[in-house]
Amino acid sequence: MDADKSTLHLVKLSVGTDSVEGLADWQERRRAHWKAVEGRAIARHITRMTPRRGDAILAGSGSIYWVIKGFVQARQRILAFEPAPGAGGRPSCAILLDDALVRVVPRAHRPFQGWRYLRGEDAPADLPVDFAAEGDALPPRLAAELGELGLL
Repeated sequence: MDADKSTLHLVKLSVGTDSVEGLADWQERRRAHWKAVEGRAIARHITRMTPRRGDAILAGSGSIYWVIKGFVQARQRILAFEPAPGAGGRPSCAILLDDALVRVVPRAHRPFQGWRYLRGEDAPADLPVDFAAEGDALPPRLAAELGELGLL
């Protein structure tokens, strides 16, 4: 199901990840860590700043769109924002995420630091299930070009 066009989202680089499968594997290992530490096996991303527009993101069932190898390639629904301990004891924010990684029509995206807000009307569409099967995914550059031509 495609994300609602009126919803506010976040976009974030997945640093050190080579593929959607790599991000899924990394998150699975982190879920196991959090299960051992606090008894909750939930995907999360720790960030230094709490989104000021977090209520708007949660109100519309917003997602975090992951930029992998220069392309927005997947999204995860954001479940909540929680305070979290950060590096050096500084307060940080945990973005709690749904386990499901939904592939989207890849879109080129330049590197940036932190996260950015993404309006629903600017968010890439979910890939059709036929194109999103693990191992059968099109290379991001090809999928992006097909999306620009209206073929995906």
